[in-house]
Amino acid sequence: MLAHLIFVLNTTLVILNSALCSLAICFVAILKVLLPSAALKAKGTQLANKIMWLWATINALILNVSNRVEWDIEGGEELKQDGWYLMISNHLSWTDIVVLCSVFKDRIPMPKFFLKQQLLYVPFIGMACWALDMPFMRRYSREYLIRHPERRGQDLATTRRSCAKFKHTPTTVVNYVEGTRFTKQKQRKSRAGYEYLLQPKTGGIAYTLAAMGDQFDSIIDVTLAYPDNADKPFRDVLMGRMSKIVVRIRVLPVDEQVRGDYFNDKPYKRQFQQWLGDVWQEKDELLKELHQPSSSIK
Repeated sequence: MLAHLIFVLNTTLVILNSALCSLAICFVAILKVLLPSAALKAKGTQLANKIMWLWATINALILNVSNRVEWDIEGGEELKQDGWYLMISNHLSWTDIVVLCSVFKDRIPMPKFFLKQQLLYVPFIGMACWALDMPFMRRYSREYLIRHPERRGQDLATTRRSCAKFKHTPTTVVNYVEGTRFTKQKQRKSRAGYEYLLQPKTGGIAYTLAAMGDQFDSIIDVTLAYPDNADKPFRDVLMGRMSKIVVRIRVLPVDEQVRGDYFNDKPYKRQFQQWLGDVWQEKDELLKELHQPSSSIK
């Protein structure tokens, strides 16, 4: 009974926090449209980022007050708030966004998530994300491009236009490489050979690196785990049942392994796919360790 009351309270608080912060950011969005210069518009984006920081801070407070969470975080000591980063992570639930923002809000620039074009039209949320300069993408499937070859290259052009806004402001761009949240059913269907991950998709991260590769200081490889709440972590957070959150951070160089023409250089494309496959294999091995009940997680 208590857990259900906590669920109702937390859900109400999270919705209120998201609604109020979105409204505030929408107000900033209107100001950005009216402001006459790019410099003033950039100031508007900075204000929107501070509101997002407030949103993340309040969510972290709600999470920590209602849950007796043991945070187990390792790595990332060299990160800085005035850098440019590409963040890649496994994706388990909606909890991931709250966790990533809570862990990194004071370490690096506020994360920018690539969003589907349809989200732009969601009331308040879409305009808030636009004010935050989050990239909205319209991705074309392989089948669609076969039928419409004239659309080839537009994904990359759209990514470059979206990322151009980040050239003068330190930014963290987040890419969920698997493209969807992990479930056991999806894992069995994918037949990728991983126990705790889905097959990584190289296209999204390749687009981002092609658009901003020279600008990124590093790639932040994040591994998330909720070892005691693996089945329904978001529900358990809202019900006050989350007991442990594990975050492992690796900082990878932006070197020759990730620099190249993914779309026209086939040897490089194979090399890049191998690099990402190796990163994902190491992540799966780490997750196996983290989910062993008897293991002492270091």
